[in-house]
Amino acid sequence: MPKKLILLAGPTASGKSNLAIKLANKLDGEIINADSMQVFKEFNILSSRPSSNETSKARHHLYGIISVRKHFSAGDWLKQAKKKINACLSKKKVPIVVGGTGLYFNIIINGISKIPNIDSKTRNKVRKLYKKLGFKKFYNQLIKLDPKSKGRILPTDSQRVQRAYEVKLKTKKSLFDWFAITKSDFLDFEIKKIFIDIPRMELLKKISSRTEQMFKNKCINEVKRFNNLKVNKSLSANKLIGVQEINEFLKGSISLEKCKDLINIKTRQYAKRQNTWARGHMKNWRKVYSKNFSNLLKKSLKVVS
Repeated sequence: MPKKLILLAGPTASGKSNLAIKLANKLDGEIINADSMQVFKEFNILSSRPSSNETSKARHHLYGIISVRKHFSAGDWLKQAKKKINACLSKKKVPIVVGGTGLYFNIIINGISKIPNIDSKTRNKVRKLYKKLGFKKFYNQLIKLDPKSKGRILPTDSQRVQRAYEVKLKTKKSLFDWFAITKSDFLDFEIKKIFIDIPRMELLKKISSRTEQMFKNKCINEVKRFNNLKVNKSLSANKLIGVQEINEFLKGSISLEKCKDLINIKTRQYAKRQNTWARGHMKNWRKVYSKNFSNLLKKSLKVVS
């Protein structure tokens, strides 16, 4: 009998954590984090990590496991996730991987490529070129350098176009050639894939409500503590939505209401990118939603049964 693995994705604020807990309770499962910001110890509120009340209802893994001072790659996450998935299975538990980081789900399904490390000199050269040309001209340059990228990466996906460029420049091989020789570690698993396809207007309300709750939970103090750590600006924790906006408020550059508005705008933009990723990379996932949570749970249980 194949080993079962449940993947639960969806845009930020769509209710993934609550659904994951209910699924874990129904299926005798354990939850494994697949959100690149919820891995950081120091960001509990701004990353919307499950509360202590939520984590008491089901076993949670890979939340708050690394310091913001450390670099934590997708490869690092995969190593940890594999250990937790296998540990769950050894206890006869169903592993439920939940989060909003599309790349993490992609490497679970397709594996992670063995691309050699790209040196900082090459990386910086590509970053400078991107900044100089802008996304349209840079994308055209990429297509000339690596024709296999055409139609497979969105011109607006700045991270991936720069990655494709630096890989081809350094290794002389297309990013997609590397992907072609990549295999998943979970080929012998029965993988059930659920995406919470929440309507846009419903999501916008949830985002605004969550932002208000973050401030009630004193997310400003969380950013102050983060600032005291003097974390290297190149590390990914700096990219967490809310850090820059709250710092602008602390400097007196913007009002509290403007700060909240900017966080809402950035969060909505992030949710839009997550949905765009899902349309391109999660075409064979089961899309589920119901405003009635009981119905949503029933639909999800039907997918994984």
